[in-house]
Amino acid sequence: MFQQVMHEAVRTAAGMLRGPAHPCGSRPDDIALEKGVIQERRAHAGAYGSGIRSRGGLDLLLGAWKPHRILLLVMSVWFCLIAFPLKASVRVKEIASLEGVRENQLIGYGLVVGLNGTGDKRQTFFSAQTLANLLERMGVQVPPTAMLVRNTAAVMVTANLPPFAQPGTKLDVHVAAIGDATNLQGGLLLLTPLKAANGEVFAVAQGAVLTAGFVARGGGGNATTLNHPTAGRIPGGAIVERAPPTSVPRDLLRLQLRKADFTTAARVAEAVNRRFPGAARCENAALVEVTVPREFFGRAIEFVAEIEGLSLEADSVRKIVINERTGTITAGRDILIRPVSILHGALSIEIRTQYQVSQPAPLSSGQTTIAPDVQMGVREERARSVQLPQGATVEDLARSLTSLGATARDIIAILQSLKAAGALDAEIEVI
Repeated sequence: MFQQVMHEAVRTAAGMLRGPAHPCGSRPDDIALEKGVIQERRAHAGAYGSGIRSRGGLDLLLGAWKPHRILLLVMSVWFCLIAFPLKASVRVKEIASLEGVRENQLIGYGLVVGLNGTGDKRQTFFSAQTLANLLERMGVQVPPTAMLVRNTAAVMVTANLPPFAQPGTKLDVHVAAIGDATNLQGGLLLLTPLKAANGEVFAVAQGAVLTAGFVARGGGGNATTLNHPTAGRIPGGAIVERAPPTSVPRDLLRLQLRKADFTTAARVAEAVNRRFPGAARCENAALVEVTVPREFFGRAIEFVAEIEGLSLEADSVRKIVINERTGTITAGRDILIRPVSILHGALSIEIRTQYQVSQPAPLSSGQTTIAPDVQMGVREERARSVQLPQGATVEDLARSLTSLGATARDIIAILQSLKAAGALDAEIEVI
């Protein structure tokens, strides 16, 4: 695609530089230019031999053309790049994976020790029971009810076991308190087996817990908490003890798209068939079957590597993601809005209650009472109008509304109204 655009740019620039045709065929200055280029090319060929082929004729032409013609060529190339934008391509390995080749989640229950008085309290009885069982396996008999320790915390440990992980591979683990511990900073996770969904142990975890937060306490019960100190991670804290059951098919591969899309599935099959004719077939919007060719029999790994390296243009649905809790709007720059007029105003109602104390006259039989005084005010702002021309995008709408003083929640309401009115051809997802 890029070479075609460059050829079109050069042809356009050459046509602009030649100008109108001469009555006698080629113009004199064109003939002189060609002679000068030929002579310079011969001189370069004599000095550098065949190296002129590697450089091409672009340097020679630029040396013979005048500065204004060079500027005209650059502008023509820039115009062609704008008129024919290059679409981003992705590899198959970035949008699809082999069916069955996936991560497996592991989970385990463990005990973190060495906390500075921020562990589980008395009401969390299972941490004391866990510590008693651990000590019993080490030959120490201690009743759980007789324990009063605050430097231990019961935690849940999770990790992701990648496919083809071999024994000895290290994994990152995440640790989170399940009791009433207030801080895991400085704690040490004791040896914890990590099990899969089938109940089998595939890894063991142990190590110092790293937390991204802390708790600072002062006098009078004052405390400051940063981030989340009751959860942390251990980089490389787990060691794989057993490889997961993963295998690569030998005769038929099934590519599973990470996001189901009919257009993308068809383009994946087209890219594979362009490299290996007749090898791929779309089964549905998320699955592409690929038959291993004869030349790759017994070399399925090499064939998968060839498939993963193929490039294509992935298709995607235009979507606007809205987070109403934080007022965040995420949208692509190419989402267009049909010509529409937006009239936006605000109505605010304020109700205030003031309590007046009514006291009786001195030496009277009356009583002091409190009378509420309710005041209500209604304020309506002047409606503001926004005109969007043909070809306006969501980014243009957001900039226009922001310049008028609209908040993020106002823009969210307007986008939802545009979707309901049929002026916005994009999917809105609220998270």
